[in-house]
Amino acid sequence: MSDPRTDTAPPGGIDYIAVEESPRFVELKRRHRGFVFPMAIAFLVWYFAYVLLSSFAPEFMAQRVWGDITLGLLFGLGQFVTTFAITMTYVWYANRKLDPISEEIRDELEQHEVAP
Repeated sequence: MSDPRTDTAPPGGIDYIAVEESPRFVELKRRHRGFVFPMAIAFLVWYFAYVLLSSFAPEFMAQRVWGDITLGLLFGLGQFVTTFAITMTYVWYANRKLDPISEEIRDELEQHEVAP
């Protein structure tokens, strides 16, 4: 039985399955996952630690740090700070590690699409 991908050219003349299986695209996915998965896990651990401490250690979270500022308030505000820090770090990472590869792939596809 023949492979349907090689029997006919897809619309537009680009075999997107072949592109997805190409070494550059596989590298792009590997780099993306290598950043996103560990960062997501770290953030979720931090978030659930905050929720669990709030629920099961209220005396700890109620400890005053300065005036009416408690550990719970600082941890809660830390969630926002962490979110912005992760976003800025991802943008920095994507600009330097992901975008150059994706631009190469896009340029190849655009050249292939224009060629007769």
